[in-house]
Amino acid sequence: MSRRHRADKREVIPDAKFGDEVVAKFMNSLMKHGKKSVAERIVFGAFDKIEQRAKTDPLRVFHDALVNVKPAIEVRSRRVGGATYQVPVEVRPDRRQALAIRWLINAARARNETTMVDRLSGELLDAANNRGSAVKKREDTHRMAEANRAFSHYRW
Repeated sequence: MSRRHRADKREVIPDAKFGDEVVAKFMNSLMKHGKKSVAERIVFGAFDKIEQRAKTDPLRVFHDALVNVKPAIEVRSRRVGGATYQVPVEVRPDRRQALAIRWLINAARARNETTMVDRLSGELLDAANNRGSAVKKREDTHRMAEANRAFSHYRW
């Protein structure tokens, strides 16, 4: 890790179908082994399935799901005098989005539908309706921060 300066953020090219940078970031996170066309097929297939099931704009469902999964606070480990405390801190907006994307993808991969398109569409619909594994992960994170509120004076 360089101590000279922070790495500058790269520009993300918006996706071809919707022209949305967040969808492009989501696809890049979903992608394995550089296979972007496979990730595109999965995401756009899931969006088509959402449109069939919910009869609404899939982009709106996707953004609603992201908003419902984004954590506001999390706990970070902090060593004070030989003891390690879980200190609750606010989450920066870019990390908030990255965590939400990661949690949605992991929750979708853990589901037991047959294809990834079905898993992803199901998880996005669940998250948009405030249920599912990704939303539970956010609630657990908030609960952990609430439980450790007594150590918030160790915030740095």
